[in-house]
Amino acid sequence: MKLESSPITQHDFQNFTFYLKRDDQLHQHFSGNKARKFMQLLKNPPQGIDTIIGTGSIQANSLYSLAALCRIKKWKLEFYTHNIPDWLKQKPTGNYRGALELGAQIIECKDIHPQYYIENVRQPQANCLVVPEGGRSQLAESGIKGLAQEIISWSRFRANKQFVLALPSGTGTTALYLHKYLKRHNIPVITCACVGGNAYLKKQWQELGEADTPTILQSQYKHHFGKLYKNEYVLWQALLKQTMVEFDLLYDPYMWQCLLPWIKNNPNKELIYLHQGGLLGNETMQPRYQRKFDAS
Repeated sequence: MKLESSPITQHDFQNFTFYLKRDDQLHQHFSGNKARKFMQLLKNPPQGIDTIIGTGSIQANSLYSLAALCRIKKWKLEFYTHNIPDWLKQKPTGNYRGALELGAQIIECKDIHPQYYIENVRQPQANCLVVPEGGRSQLAESGIKGLAQEIISWSRFRANKQFVLALPSGTGTTALYLHKYLKRHNIPVITCACVGGNAYLKKQWQELGEADTPTILQSQYKHHFGKLYKNEYVLWQALLKQTMVEFDLLYDPYMWQCLLPWIKNNPNKELIYLHQGGLLGNETMQPRYQRKFDAS
């Protein structure tokens, strides 16, 4: 299983050259940031664990990766979510489909918050490990530290360049720990808040106990997580056409919308963009975009 040492490739987009850290080319079940976040659970899990309990969106990348992890370790996965649409139950797609195929037990909590249900109804015992939504946990630090070390080793052969690492954030765990280890090597980390705005992202970082945090970029329009934006879809299509690389439709287009003005204002910086995988989610996102925009 290839869970580390992903390549870095060079690409051009809109007459701008950048580098791409290809974590999407890691193992198909653990591509991107989930490979890094869950690496410690795969290699050195707590003793006595036989059940993982997770929570989040029904199409969360973490759902699929946790299901794969539990299949490999012969553990049980219980994943609690707000709502599973009837149409999705009838025709599973994306991360939901993949997780079901890997044996995940997915529990719908319609009238109660999943986290409250886990803590007060399920009440996990000592054989259970609860993984916070999106893998936001200190358990993720060691795997992300390894990612930072790969970037540092690669950059040492290009010591005359001023590198900046960019990636979009959900909970911001990957960006936070990358910043922690790259800052001392003069590689700033820039990100954007895809899920709940800057205040939400800063709160996630605060709960992980790190005071020094990455730089947050913003677009000129208010972004709502999961909403379809034609400008982001057009940008995603342009990235695919010009780089020949498929990006995640949920996070990456918004990050690039934030990046384009930054690129113009920082002509002397060398951009490394972290591709965090998540491509199975395109199985549901792309048809949504096509239904809404392709006909027009």
